Amino acid sequence: MNVVITGGAGFLGSHLCDYLIEKGHFIICVDNFITGNEKNIEHLRENKSFKFINHNVSQYIDIGDDVDAVLHFASPASPVDYLTFPIQTLKVGSLGTLHSLGVAKSKKAKFLLASTSEVYGDPQVRPQTEDYWGHVNPVGPRGVYDEAKRFAEAMTMAYLRYHDVDTKIVRIFNTYGTRMRVNDGRAVPNFLSQAIKGEDITVYGEGEQTRSFCYVSDLVDGIYRLLMSELHDPVNIGNPEELTVMELAKEIIEITGSKSKIVCKELPTDDPKVRQPDITRAKNLLGWSPKVDRADGLRRTLEYFKSAI
Repeated sequence: MNVVITGGAGFLGSHLCDYLIEKGHFIICVDNFITGNEKNIEHLRENKSFKFINHNVSQYIDIGDDVDAVLHFASPASPVDYLTFPIQTLKVGSLGTLHSLGVAKSKKAKFLLASTSEVYGDPQVRPQTEDYWGHVNPVGPRGVYDEAKRFAEAMTMAYLRYHDVDTKIVRIFNTYGTRMRVNDGRAVPNFLSQAIKGEDITVYGEGEQTRSFCYVSDLVDGIYRLLMSELHDPVNIGNPEELTVMELAKEIIEITGSKSKIVCKELPTDDPKVRQPDITRAKNLLGWSPKVDRADGLRRTLEYFKSAI
């Protein structure tokens, strides 16, 4: 297939580029490096199965090639990023999704939206199933990301229902791995970089909020299975093994052998208290479940961070 990946120079997007090229597909990567990194795709520049377009997808997207699938992964995804770029986040979730769907519609291609567990907000159910509508504050600081993705899902379903575009929606839960930025702002890169440097590890609140961490190779495999399926309803992809942020901090201190101390800071506004995917739909309909043990995944990520810092 000829596959367009918006945000293809980002953490997840670049891993998707590699995975799909290995599967024999041709990739058209679209990115403007607002949060993506040129180094993530540098090794692909001379690959005959790879083409790069420097473009902001919040503006009209012109693709001259034939296209069989569009994967819309362009968006700031870390709280650090979407609080720094709130308008751009809203625009890429709305206009960027519209333009990406437009490419899929005009080329008669499949479309896959990278949505997020953040559509569930600060959930009142646990684990979160795809039929849960969420508990989101639309006017809080995190609303720029949460509502951008919720709107993107609504737009995607509208193109399925009214334009008959073959659409898919993946709700991505916390993911980690190589190519995450050192200053990404999320728990794993924060804790790893602080531990490597011997700095205090900063935990927000008392660290009792829970997260569920999926290694990037598992996530990409799940996304590909969804792309090749006949499903249209949203599908959670993530690791259901839940732990507290404090437990994660202690794990990383142990893995790194760091002398870092854990310090607690004020909990950010609307920070979710629990995050755990119900992956029954992915298991039953895609035959997917995560394979990489967290300790192994953290060790792989640690080696990458040692070379990046």
